[in-house]
Amino acid sequence: MALRPLGGITQRLLSSSSSSSSALPARHRPLGSPSHLLLRRGRREISCGPPPSKALSREDQQQQQRRRRAAQTPPPARAGGPGSLASETLAQKIGKAIRGPGATSKARTYADVNVVRPKEYWDYESLAVQWGEQDDYEVVRKVGRGKYSEVFEGVHSTNNERCIIKILKPVKKKKIKREIKILQNLCGGPNIVKLLDIVRDQQSKTPSLIFEYVNNMDFKVLYPTLTDYDIRYYIYELLKKNHIDVALPIFSLHIFKFLKAAEMDGCFSFHLALEYCHSQGIMHRDVKPHNVMIDHEQRKLRLIDWGLAEFYHPGKEYNVRVASRYFKGPELLVDLQDYDYSLDMWSLGCMFAGMIFRKEPFFYGHDNYDQLVKIAKVLGTDELGAYLRKYRLELDPHLEALVGRHSRKPWTKFINADNQHLAVPEAIDFLDKLLRYDHQERLTAKEGMVHPYFHPVRSAESSRNRMQ
Repeated sequence: MALRPLGGITQRLLSSSSSSSSALPARHRPLGSPSHLLLRRGRREISCGPPPSKALSREDQQQQQRRRRAAQTPPPARAGGPGSLASETLAQKIGKAIRGPGATSKARTYADVNVVRPKEYWDYESLAVQWGEQDDYEVVRKVGRGKYSEVFEGVHSTNNERCIIKILKPVKKKKIKREIKILQNLCGGPNIVKLLDIVRDQQSKTPSLIFEYVNNMDFKVLYPTLTDYDIRYYIYELLKKNHIDVALPIFSLHIFKFLKAAEMDGCFSFHLALEYCHSQGIMHRDVKPHNVMIDHEQRKLRLIDWGLAEFYHPGKEYNVRVASRYFKGPELLVDLQDYDYSLDMWSLGCMFAGMIFRKEPFFYGHDNYDQLVKIAKVLGTDELGAYLRKYRLELDPHLEALVGRHSRKPWTKFINADNQHLAVPEAIDFLDKLLRYDHQERLTAKEGMVHPYFHPVRSAESSRNRMQ
């Protein structure tokens, strides 16, 4: 099929109606096309209003919150459940949790990675992006969309090599730079999706990220077919680190292109995703099945979508509006902002629970408040209370009323005839060590790798290494 150059096609698409953006022609569409159509969807101007006359200290703000709460009486009855009038009314009144002084949290591992590294490693706002040529790529078909991007299958116009094109929606420049910087820092890391190029539309300035193509199978189709060993293998691939326990150098995009051209990615093999990115001082913050691409035929796994990823700095308070609802850790739901890499381990636990119990998603909340309710109904409210006391967190009384009181539910309650071959004792033990309220008590990725659950995978790997 002949490829059409960007040329006059972009100009014609600019004058087309926005309704045509959802339909792609049979022939390959130039990369400039969807980026212009995205731009035509419009940008909202947000007025922040007049500046406040005086900024209140954090302590003053918390005192004001407490006074307002004292004037409100939460409903005496427990919420009636998702969708009920009681829960909807409560959700409208819920405020942020209040954090008392003196209960800070710090990552158990890799806490100081970005402390000892030079500023240019983590200072993404100072990144000078080197843009490639957009005309080198053609769009074939749309494969997905998210809050911050639209994703297309594409080809390189010269060598016809397949790729994935992620066209970014209008967001703050520093968010775009953060994603690019993180991808460059992780470049060459095992099981990390490979960033091949960064391009930008000349007229709209809409950036696009070009990634390696993975022949992914939809997890909703794949997961129900996975065997016990398959699950052990793929979860291990998400955890695993290079057997040489040293940090890979920070590759420039141009060096990586050279390595790719020389077909040297075999020397990195399948070694790490979470353990590697954590060892490099980076939290993914959006681990979920949608972001784990699996080519089951090749037994290849890639962790993708680093748009919410962030550099970890001890003591820093981060935005809790990250991760997808069903995979949000309790720390996000109770407004604990000095979280760390362990957030990714909770999300991995949710994903793992869905796989072994064949219940996707495992925690099925209807909103962020109901998500905490769903977690409490499994892990219990006594344990939640202990977690809140340890970190001196005071929930809004309305959220407390919504959560109610629940005893811990044993994991065996989720085992049935359809999943008992997957939910074996060592799988349950591994899960139990991931899904802990207290992020400090969760397994790290390195600790997870040596769990007995993965013994069959480690044994098979050792046998392969001896034969090579």
